[in-house]
Amino acid sequence: GGPTQGAQGSAGGAIGGGGGYDAEFARMESWLDENPEFMQDYFIRKATRNMVDGWLVSHATPVTTAANSVDSPTHGTNQPSSSRGGSGATTPVRKISAHEFERGGLLKPIVNTIDGTPTFLSISPQNESSASGSTQCCPNGVTYCGANLRPLRLSRNELKQLDERELIFELVKDICNDLDVRSLCHKILQNVSILLNADRGSLFLVQGKSTCGGDNTKKCLVSKLFDVCSNSTLEEMEQQDEVKVAWGTGIAGHVAESGEPVNIPDAYQDERFNREIDVQTGYRTKALLCMPIKDASGDVVGVAQVINKQGDQCFSTADEKIFSSYLQFCGIGLRNAQLYEKSQLEVKRNQVLLDLARMIFEEQSTIEHMVFRILTHMQSLIQCQRVQILLVHEASKGSFSRVFDFEANDLSGEDGDARTSPFESRFPINVGITGYVATTGETVNICNAYEDDRFDPSVDEGLNFRHKTILCMAIKNSLSQIIGVIQLINKFDDLTFTKNDENFVEAFAIFCGMGIHNTHMYEKAIIAMAKQSVTLEVLSYHASATIDDAYRLRQLKVPSSAFFKLYDFKFDDLTLDDDHTLKACLRMFLDLDLVERFHIEYEVLCRWLLSVKKNYRNVTYHNWRHAFNVTQMMFAILTSTQWWKIFGEIECLALIIACLCHDLDHRGTNNSFQIKASSPLAQLYSTSTMEHHHFDQCLMIINSPGNQILSNMSSEDYSRVIRVLEDAILSTDLAVYFRKRGAFLNLVEPASEMSSWQAEEPRSLLRAMSMTVCDLSAITKPWEIEKRVADLVSSEFFEQGDMERQELNITPIDIMNREKEDQLPMMQVGFIDSICIPIYEAFATLSDKLTPLIDGVRENKQHWIELAQSAKEAYANNNNTSENNNNNKSPCTDHAEDDGHQQDGVVECVGSPLGSPASNGTTPRKLSLEPDCTDSGHHHSIGSHESATTNSCRSIKEKIVGRLGADLASSPPYADKPSFLVVGQKGNGWVNGDKVRLIRLSSSDGKTSELLLDDQ
Repeated sequence: GGPTQGAQGSAGGAIGGGGGYDAEFARMESWLDENPEFMQDYFIRKATRNMVDGWLVSHATPVTTAANSVDSPTHGTNQPSSSRGGSGATTPVRKISAHEFERGGLLKPIVNTIDGTPTFLSISPQNESSASGSTQCCPNGVTYCGANLRPLRLSRNELKQLDERELIFELVKDICNDLDVRSLCHKILQNVSILLNADRGSLFLVQGKSTCGGDNTKKCLVSKLFDVCSNSTLEEMEQQDEVKVAWGTGIAGHVAESGEPVNIPDAYQDERFNREIDVQTGYRTKALLCMPIKDASGDVVGVAQVINKQGDQCFSTADEKIFSSYLQFCGIGLRNAQLYEKSQLEVKRNQVLLDLARMIFEEQSTIEHMVFRILTHMQSLIQCQRVQILLVHEASKGSFSRVFDFEANDLSGEDGDARTSPFESRFPINVGITGYVATTGETVNICNAYEDDRFDPSVDEGLNFRHKTILCMAIKNSLSQIIGVIQLINKFDDLTFTKNDENFVEAFAIFCGMGIHNTHMYEKAIIAMAKQSVTLEVLSYHASATIDDAYRLRQLKVPSSAFFKLYDFKFDDLTLDDDHTLKACLRMFLDLDLVERFHIEYEVLCRWLLSVKKNYRNVTYHNWRHAFNVTQMMFAILTSTQWWKIFGEIECLALIIACLCHDLDHRGTNNSFQIKASSPLAQLYSTSTMEHHHFDQCLMIINSPGNQILSNMSSEDYSRVIRVLEDAILSTDLAVYFRKRGAFLNLVEPASEMSSWQAEEPRSLLRAMSMTVCDLSAITKPWEIEKRVADLVSSEFFEQGDMERQELNITPIDIMNREKEDQLPMMQVGFIDSICIPIYEAFATLSDKLTPLIDGVRENKQHWIELAQSAKEAYANNNNTSENNNNNKSPCTDHAEDDGHQQDGVVECVGSPLGSPASNGTTPRKLSLEPDCTDSGHHHSIGSHESATTNSCRSIKEKIVGRLGADLASSPPYADKPSFLVVGQKGNGWVNGDKVRLIRLSSSDGKTSELLLDDQ
């Protein structure tokens, strides 16, 4: 079939470059196809790791990317990061720019293995060369090898015909392009044999210190190739076992240690020669020449030796010079090859770690699955008998909460393939070693467990197992806290754990720590969600009204809207009991035709209303009565203006529900208090804290069994109701009101007809402002209602101020400060001017049906002004009495001069506004009393003197009537020749200092207001 033909074509392309060999290779391949058992057996016996990697990569499929395009530099560069390690507010450290990789060409794409799993592992350079064709034939007849098109070497006879200089040059060219260490060593030995006419040669490379045994272990020599002759092939040599020579031992060890060459005519006469090699091989060594290979820095990187010069001759001094000259180039080539090999191994190491990281973060559902993946991959990577992961107990860092085991043959059993979780506590624990690592965080690498004092031999008693080598390392989370220990036991082939093993485990342990930590967090989140679900279920049960209560309400007769006066803007709920408020709510649903239109079951509606009422707390003002009054005002506006036609039935339903639910579970404290107290609600919602909570409570009730008044709606209508409902409830936050008010007022003036509000954005603004108008509607009611409601609001505010003072140890703001209760009238006037009048005037502009609202606001403002005036006069009388009783105080004598602007008892404002720095940067002007004035309550001129006051005036005990906006002095009707009256002040004082605090503004037509100056 197709795959076979593809394989044959590939093989033909790889091997068929030799021309005349095509037919024979085809017969060979055909025979292998017919004998798959032999081919499999041959592959298992002969295939190298590189061949297996090459096969895997060549059968992988690249992961597709979207058009292989590069994003524009403007895309994504300014997007915030969502990283977990911190707050995300710090700038990440730039380790390397992606542009720097351009110098190395295109990076290899991520590929998928046959089973579809993505992998970062790529084919090695050797495999790439073989895959692209091992030999090629060029037009000039020269045969080339490999992907780099390097010419094949000259034959031995051809090389012998060259003189010495040409010969060395040709041999140097032969090795300069080879970066594979074993291949390079093989060429060096072959070329040396040709140069010196030697029979055989061997090459040893210096190997670094082993971690096992400490830093005192000496270097050693390792034979990359041994006994290579001129006609040996690399494949034959690769089957040899490595020969290790201790540093300074034998002839090669001596040369490596001393760095000096050794030329021995008869090896058997030298005591350093080891005759055992000849005994094993049956070869008789006679003459021997051994020289060090040094790099450009003069460090010994290897040792080369040749034996038995042909013709039974000894190696001469000339041979030594030729050998030395050639090995200088060999040293450079070897160092380059070693650096290249090291870089390739580092790339492969990173690819392995990326694959391991991908594997860990693929699934983090349970700690068992996570640890099982870690154990299996760790055992496969390091090749040892056992792997253990011990999770540290959170409360006691010296003990372990769970211990997971994995053995090399765990996956070979009947249920091996189906296993997804590891064994637990199957093997004994080396408490001495694991406890030490868990406590100190240090890595422990032991070559012989029984020689280490920390090992307890009793763990092997009665078991068919013996601890030999142990590698134990701590697993840490992102905060460098030890959360576990990983222990590897008995590396295969009786080898010790090397420094490379440590590095791999250390790097892998970083990912393990993140994976285990994330899984712990995930499990905790799942448990928390389950607890939350149970809690919500319990709360929903207790928050819902009973079926009996709903049935009782359902049986009650619901009077008409006229009976309740629901259409009246002056509606007062004082005469209604709770049952009547519920029946009035039912009447509003019925008159707006919401029950029939949305198929709301009447009994469900009754139970939902009872549940909403039940979820309002018994606080002073933000309770069920407030919600009911807000809903009545919304009903009156919708019906009187016919705006229900603009909003439509869906939005009308959402607005009525929003009004009823907009303060659900209100605690009698505002958003600022939640933030100051760092309450759980403030941690959930950083903005509009209480409003978000009200909306969540609303959703909980609507979705509770027996309260689902929206259950018969289509999914589209339901989504629309919820969106409008959320927007409406959040709009009751005054911060949102101020944010949207400007855009709304800009639309009011040009809007001569309501048809211009049909678009989504204007309609959304109208809904938001309607919620505020209804929420503050008590300010529009008759004075007796407004005064009663204002007392309730101030009482609740003062209660919050008391909590702030007692529980948070902070001074509350004036509006919540019980000690400044007498300032309430003027604070109310300021509230009306800054918040209420603009929006109610705008609504009166939109519909003349709403004119009674702004009229009510203005009437109530006048009542508050009268109260403020009364309070001010009472304060002035008290102050005069106090002054008359104080005969020890002399009147002020140092006064500022009249600035000449006084006319008919009215003082004109000159220069910068009161309470603000002068525009030219000078000190704000002084306000001084008239020379013959000793009491408060008189008009005064504003002097222009900037000199400091010399008179020591007494400080006042402030009795401030109110606070107005800072821009009042520049707004009509006070901008036209205002006069300023000091209340409660005697003597000189800076206008923006801590003496003069309250100023009365009087216009020429008799209108007055009060301006409170703060310290700024």
